[in-house]
Amino acid sequence: MAERNLRLATWNIHMAIGRDGRRDLSRIVRVINQLQVEVIGLQEVDNQIEIGHNDLQTLAEQTGMEVIAGPTMQRTRGDYGNALLTRLPVSKVERYDLSFKRREPRGLLIVELKWQGRPLQVAVTHLGLRPGERREQVRRLCEHLAAARRNPLVLMGDFNEWFIWGRPLRWLQRRFGAIRSSATFPANWPLLQLDHILVEPHDCLVRKRAYRTQVSQSASDHLPLVAELRC
Repeated sequence: MAERNLRLATWNIHMAIGRDGRRDLSRIVRVINQLQVEVIGLQEVDNQIEIGHNDLQTLAEQTGMEVIAGPTMQRTRGDYGNALLTRLPVSKVERYDLSFKRREPRGLLIVELKWQGRPLQVAVTHLGLRPGERREQVRRLCEHLAAARRNPLVLMGDFNEWFIWGRPLRWLQRRFGAIRSSATFPANWPLLQLDHILVEPHDCLVRKRAYRTQVSQSASDHLPLVAELRC
């Protein structure tokens, strides 16, 4: 049987607040279903938990995917942070704190999945806004990724790195090779390459592009970034 490509994505969903200022999780669900991916990493997930309501549960029910939470902050009505949605079997989950001093808490979620009968490591993160913060977070992130055998490995998320030749991206290129991603921010007129999907070995990456539709441009301030793998 011929091997098929694995389709995956990363998306900063901006707490499900769209360009019109409205919080509407149904638009996020609609885009995820349109993407037809088997794995998607999300950032800025505002998991509001109330009586009879849980946003992550809603995402699971309406996409048919398993949801693994990677919260970085606890809030009055729930939590906030990263998440991974997948149709693949889950073998292991790791969560690491990447928080830097008194800046907004950040985290790294690493999930081991089963794909084509072997392990696939998928890491999801959202790095800080300041250069010094990102440098320390990437240093620690690389240590966590190197702590165990992780191959093939996918690292995805919002890196918040405005400078393509900044040190954090240069350090990541040592492991993942040249970093080339489509611009995804701002969603209505994407100019900046803030979101990335990096793969090791890098020749597993078949293609990568921003997903730009009327709905994806209105659902968040970032566009989803979609990739296909064949290893």
